[in-house]
Amino acid sequence: MTKGSNLSLTALSENVGSAIISLGWSSPTGEGDADVSVLLLDAGGKVRSDADFYFYNNPVAADGSVQLLGKEPTGDGSEDRISFDLTAVPAEVERIVVAASRYEGARFGELDDLKVTLADAGGESLLRFVIEDAGEVSAIIFGELYRRADEWKFRAVGQGYESGLAGLATDFGVDVDDDEPESETAAAPEVPVPVVPTAAAEPETGPAAMLEAVPAPRGPVDAAEEAAPKKRAARPRTAKKKVTPPRAPVSLAENESWRQARLFPVSALKSDRDRETRATSVLLSVMAQVPRFGRRVTAPFGAPSGRMETFTEVSLPHGDTPRRPDGVIRVERAGKLWTALVETKTNGNPLRSDQVQAYMDIAARRGYEAVITLSNDVALEGSPLVDVKIDRRRKHQVALWHLSWAEVAHQAQMLIRHEGVGNAARTWLLQDLLHYLQHENSGCHGFQNMGAAWVPVRNGIGDETLCQGDPRALEVVESWERLIRQVCLRLGGELGQKVLPAQRTRRGTDPGARRARLADQLCLEGRLQAELRVEGAPGLLTLSADLRTAKLRTSVEIPAPEQGYPLTWAKRLVRRLAEAPADLHVETLVEGETGGPRGTLERLRPEPADLLPRDGSTRITGFRLSLFKGMGSGRGSAESGFIRSVDDAVQRFYSSVVVHLDAPVSGRAAATAKERASV
Repeated sequence: MTKGSNLSLTALSENVGSAIISLGWSSPTGEGDADVSVLLLDAGGKVRSDADFYFYNNPVAADGSVQLLGKEPTGDGSEDRISFDLTAVPAEVERIVVAASRYEGARFGELDDLKVTLADAGGESLLRFVIEDAGEVSAIIFGELYRRADEWKFRAVGQGYESGLAGLATDFGVDVDDDEPESETAAAPEVPVPVVPTAAAEPETGPAAMLEAVPAPRGPVDAAEEAAPKKRAARPRTAKKKVTPPRAPVSLAENESWRQARLFPVSALKSDRDRETRATSVLLSVMAQVPRFGRRVTAPFGAPSGRMETFTEVSLPHGDTPRRPDGVIRVERAGKLWTALVETKTNGNPLRSDQVQAYMDIAARRGYEAVITLSNDVALEGSPLVDVKIDRRRKHQVALWHLSWAEVAHQAQMLIRHEGVGNAARTWLLQDLLHYLQHENSGCHGFQNMGAAWVPVRNGIGDETLCQGDPRALEVVESWERLIRQVCLRLGGELGQKVLPAQRTRRGTDPGARRARLADQLCLEGRLQAELRVEGAPGLLTLSADLRTAKLRTSVEIPAPEQGYPLTWAKRLVRRLAEAPADLHVETLVEGETGGPRGTLERLRPEPADLLPRDGSTRITGFRLSLFKGMGSGRGSAESGFIRSVDDAVQRFYSSVVVHLDAPVSGRAAATAKERASV
């Protein structure tokens, strides 16, 4: 599509009762990001109330018409996906605006490949709009859905706002004034005062944090009330809410050998078939009984918000021999059914192409919307787990989706620890599900095997016999990418924050070409590397696995402050790391050189000045903090030992080092601090 053009969704597909819109971008530095938002507008072009504004703190509409699904890493950046159930949009809503905004002084002109795509309920991509002239704006309307003659259309907008999310929201009737302290007596005329976060204060994250709820409309005001001192009505803040799971009561067991009875026992699991059958039944039953969890799992696949029922071991005709998919999910809304077949694998067993192909054919013939595969493996863009032929000549198209057990556990963790599910009984159900998935007998442990190429590649690097172009190196790179995505899920579930792989790629590079380049780099240097972007961290977390030395290095770079003296920086950094491991390596980064002074934290604690270059004129640009550990191939198989060691390294580094560091200072706060320092 071109800017300003519009298209009818029904002219593109017959399956547009629900749709998924994806906003995507890439960053030359690998650090650029943005937050999406959605506004529902009436005939006057304004929101009806604050409930019509959706962002990270208000991601789901009560009627299921809108759900922000969160970020997904892509081959050259990331994308935010939004699910719309257009059949549930209230009749008085005539337009749906889809926008994104940047924060801390960032501009969209710094990002590449700005685009919006729209797919129907079957996952079929219908349209694409690329924004090529973003410029120096901090908020952009990517596009909008609007009604015309009882059908939905999409318009490619691409309109930017220099005033950011606040200006965009104000234009559509959202009140963005900050709250002010209440006073019991008459106050002096209000004078806006800039607020500068201190080191002790926890800064709000993202632009949406400054948006306030809209107060109820006021009725007529009489003269007496008008003359009285005005007291501003308090409005709820949009800071992220914290959820505290119900505490377990003190155990009545006589000793630790007593084990509580579990709703989902794992002791009797003896075969892979037992594990698959029970895991499928356990998951699907909890999805049906905990609606918010079921919705979180199925919304990315285009399922509407409605009454969900789940089934196992259903017999469906297929030629001479009926087929029995592991499970079936059905969601009913407004008399319409959305149906997905589920094929499950546990304990590292691979998916079989012939099985999945049969279920795709059955779903197409019966008018089902999707086939969902579920296993310990992690799907990658451009690298399908199973080869399936899709007959494009069929009028009804079936979408094929994949879900990892690690993703299921991640969604359960997020709801239990950080978001909540409504009541204690549902929380208990989710907790028992999570206990089941994490038990060693369940077989639902996520990605656990680096593949058949791992040991030969590792040995080839050690004896320098691995050559560029070896296909086994590419297999290892793909396994490494799967592992990193799983590490992000686990860390994000623990923190309740966004954790995504940060991929520094050239514009337009496809995933296959990028992985081929990384495979050649592995053959030459013997290292696997990855960067993780953690919301609120002072910089990217870098993870490097050196296969020659069998060492893992986890590190983060901290930029030098703009104010103060180098010795003050060094002393303050050492004080902040008082609880960090003594073997933490601290390195000073200097301008124009490969590296500056370095040492372990144990040695630097009594002498922080050792971090300063002897040449006082050398400019310090920052500090690099690193922890090293062995790759851990001693316990169990080499594959599982390595995966455990990577996960442990990231968890230990974040919990023992990163948590002690200052969060990045916003551009506005830094500018204000600089102005104050110059006064």
